[in-house]
Amino acid sequence: MTGISPLNPKHEFAGASLAPYGPPEGCVLLVETFGQLEIEYAAIRKAAALIDLPHRAVIAITGDDRIEFLNRMVTQELKDLTPGDVRRSFWLNRKGRIDADLTLLHRPDQILVDLDVHAVTRTIDSLSEFVFTEDVRFDNAGDRLHRLALHGPGATARLAGIADEPHRDAIAMLEPDHCAQVSLVGVDATVFRRDSTGEVGLELILPTDQTERVYDALVGDDAKAARPAGWHAYNVARIEAGTPIYNLDFGPDSLPHETGVLEDRVSFTKGCYLGQEVVARIHALGHPRQRLVALRLDQTDAPSPLPITGTSVHPEHDPGGKVIGAITSATVSPMLGAQPIMFAMVRYAQSEPGTRFSLLAEGTTAVATVQDSLTFWSHS
Repeated sequence: MTGISPLNPKHEFAGASLAPYGPPEGCVLLVETFGQLEIEYAAIRKAAALIDLPHRAVIAITGDDRIEFLNRMVTQELKDLTPGDVRRSFWLNRKGRIDADLTLLHRPDQILVDLDVHAVTRTIDSLSEFVFTEDVRFDNAGDRLHRLALHGPGATARLAGIADEPHRDAIAMLEPDHCAQVSLVGVDATVFRRDSTGEVGLELILPTDQTERVYDALVGDDAKAARPAGWHAYNVARIEAGTPIYNLDFGPDSLPHETGVLEDRVSFTKGCYLGQEVVARIHALGHPRQRLVALRLDQTDAPSPLPITGTSVHPEHDPGGKVIGAITSATVSPMLGAQPIMFAMVRYAQSEPGTRFSLLAEGTTAVATVQDSLTFWSHS
């Protein structure tokens, strides 16, 4: 069933802490940690961490008109796609709100769409409403395809190490925003590269009934073995790297201009698509009402307090005054000397770099400053 990991018995046997993701009626259990958060995080930064992704799903789109149709629907330019290309895009509704955040993988015979598991049904249903005579078909492949990810400087070597000989070079040469069809210990899989933690990120789409075989091969018992890691370690690393996530930092009520990833998802030179009028109007006016920003907590004591998700943001000199926005994600950054860092959705008028806010963190009032980009840390 979509959203239920075939690896759950293995995770439970390993003593993993499982946490719910999503609404109660469609709740997905994610591995939060295997009990060694610091080691799991270190694997992302120094080796290779293997993460189970039951909260991700896949739609397979086929038909001769699939690219032409999608290009009229989504925010990114697709008409120049060639096999192996990967594009990120939004699927908007008529009001310009984001119904889904999509990663589109162009394969010779189909387009695979990676997206949040809770957005699958509405994406297929709403896209299908616009199909008339076009040859295009949508398949919810969530039951037969599962998602894993390898993150870290050792990810490429580890994946290539379990690949069948003809495909090792394809993995070694895989560039960001490209995908390849490979065979891993005899299992056909699709791998695409997205460096969402600031390290090499290799995302896998593979048959659900063969997931355990690939997982076991990646973990292995040799010197290059990947370390199983949970959501908590990944969350720390992706916030450091400035990667916001749909349904956490922005969501179905958000406009593209509010997300902080507008240029990565939206083309302003392509033809019409659903919701374009709203996007174009906001672009012409210059800005939306609110915007996702990165905040760094002013560190005066060690350890500094960490605000929780949903914490209100106020003017610096009026802690109990007007609400300017709210924290969407927060963590303590190992790469920045245990400094608290966070994303927040705030009013556009107060979103300029250097703006300072007050907020409540662990029962005390703290001050945070807007950074000049979403990225807190990178190798450069």
